[in-house]
Amino acid sequence: MDIMSILKQINAVLWGPIMLFLLLGTGILYTAILRFPQIRRFKNIFKQTFGGIFKKEKTEDKEGGISSFQALATAIAAQVGTGNLAGVATAIASGGPGAVFWMWISAFFGMGTIFAEAVLAQTYTENIDGEVTGGPAYYIKKGLGSKFLAGFFAITIVIALGFVGNMVQSNSIGEAFNSAFGIPHLYVGIIVAVLVAMIIFGGIGRIASFAEKVVPFMALLYIVGGLIIVLKNVDMILPSFKMIVYGAFNPAAATGGIIGVSVKEAFRYGIARGLFSNEAGMGSTPHAHAVAKVKHPAQQGLVAIMGVIIDTLVICTFTALVVLMTGVIDTGLTGIALTQEAFTRGFGSFGNPFIAICLLFFSFTTIVGWYFFGEANMKYLFGKGSLTIYRIAVLAFIVFGTTMKVPVVWELADMFNGLMVIPNLIALLGMISLVAKTFNDYESKYDKLGNLK
Repeated sequence: MDIMSILKQINAVLWGPIMLFLLLGTGILYTAILRFPQIRRFKNIFKQTFGGIFKKEKTEDKEGGISSFQALATAIAAQVGTGNLAGVATAIASGGPGAVFWMWISAFFGMGTIFAEAVLAQTYTENIDGEVTGGPAYYIKKGLGSKFLAGFFAITIVIALGFVGNMVQSNSIGEAFNSAFGIPHLYVGIIVAVLVAMIIFGGIGRIASFAEKVVPFMALLYIVGGLIIVLKNVDMILPSFKMIVYGAFNPAAATGGIIGVSVKEAFRYGIARGLFSNEAGMGSTPHAHAVAKVKHPAQQGLVAIMGVIIDTLVICTFTALVVLMTGVIDTGLTGIALTQEAFTRGFGSFGNPFIAICLLFFSFTTIVGWYFFGEANMKYLFGKGSLTIYRIAVLAFIVFGTTMKVPVVWELADMFNGLMVIPNLIALLGMISLVAKTFNDYESKYDKLGNLK
């Protein structure tokens, strides 16, 4: 049996029904216990996220930290990646339009999970050589009291995101630019590595500054592009939403039998792609939320919810609508090829370069975000002195990633992603009472708009 077959068998177990049930179930549990904060506190979420962008607010003195919005931008940098382009298209090709409905459901309940992750990350931080840091390894060790699980998580996330995951991201950039502009893969890899080096060697301050400037621009670029195609096909808006809702419960009726899928497949692919896209429960984004300067941990928890809204309910939805409205669902294509074909039909010859440019932004910011998440865990495992070696290794993996075929790398990334989820979920389920107590304390002190009572 070859390595590919072994990895596929492992991932079939790791990312099987049990894992999806636990991820979704954790979100449902937190949403219920916290009494639907994504609904009750929606105005508060919006104000907490965007209210301080254009003014300097007095916040908690967290030395070495970053602003609440910078933390969100860094988290979104990692969340919004190839999954928003290729992953959504794959979900529709494999599970039909109904997969989008279940993607929305996973996002809704994922908001409860990601709130809890951000609260725990804010609660358990450490100051290492003047820099605040945190994340699951820190709250697993301090809150759950398990050094073994904390170390296991730290090792798996460094491999999953910092090394293997970033190979996948750089490969996506290399493929896109080779296809759209004919640039050799190696040249693309070297350029990407140089640009990444200019950012990551500047520390968290430069990473956060980069994220807060680039992430809103890249999100707006893609949303405007998608909106133009949606408006050009305005007569297809209602039929597309009907396909999504009908397809969730009767896939054959939604497409006239074009895609032979069942409700089970629509559910499976929608839930999986939604969770993979916004990373709720995976233990990645808490590293960014840990270092935000806020007065109360729950404030950053509410900001984290906005990350899921932007990633899945906005950006992923635009990808889905463009795919459905342009009629490419019956082409037999999947993944990024399906998204490229949809935008080519919507924009003509400009469609392919447009997706290549968007993919550059999405994958590049993900590389920077994932580097930062790995950095927090390298500091946990080996201290700040290990960062130079880690940075050089990441840059080498970026260059190498653009030059190779990645089916095995994808499987490796999925395997280590699955392994890092396990200790994080154990911690989330083990500290429900702490998260609930923290949120109740916040609600006793702040009104529905987030103002002190």
